[in-house]
Amino acid sequence: MAEPRMGTVHLVDDDPGVRDALAFLMRSRGLDVRAFASGPALLDMLDVEGPRSGPPRGVFLLDVRMEPMSGTRLHDELLARRLKNPVLFLTGHGDIPMVVEALKKGAFDFLEKPYSDNALADRIAQALAVDAAMQAEGAQAAERAARLASLTDREREVMTRVAAGKLNKIIADELHVSVRTVEVHRARVFAKLGVRSAAEVATLIAGR
Repeated sequence: MAEPRMGTVHLVDDDPGVRDALAFLMRSRGLDVRAFASGPALLDMLDVEGPRSGPPRGVFLLDVRMEPMSGTRLHDELLARRLKNPVLFLTGHGDIPMVVEALKKGAFDFLEKPYSDNALADRIAQALAVDAAMQAEGAQAAERAARLASLTDREREVMTRVAAGKLNKIIADELHVSVRTVEVHRARVFAKLGVRSAAEVATLIAGR
């Protein structure tokens, strides 16, 4: 399987100097960056591009104290849109209680100012790797669903019994068909699902 492509760092900071410095740092590390001056600007982009290109790839890097929308409020808006991308916060010491609350809501991490450029870049790279893994898992789940959807009703009946470890003769008795018919359906199930054993069928059904 090919390595999943890293996504974009969606950077939101209302301070132009900080925003430009962070974008330069990320790009110097070979990362793709899209910078936004405010939370509403990011949300507008998502509303415009989302219907056309789907959920964004990558991570969100948000400053906590911004106008007119704070980073934590922006995080709430991202959650309301059911976006599961890793979210990192840049925060001052006094903002930590707010960010701890955001962590409880699923934020990936926060970095307290002043932060180390290397530590920030490394943590973002880790968050991007997590997003890439999540994307790959989502693609695998979609493929699994497509394979399962390709089965006929009879093949599904055979599949569930094979996954339970039942022998062909038992399956034939339960379905009131010949053993040969079960063997044919079993072979088709294995071929369609791309598996070679009953254990693999059980694993695929379980979604592991």
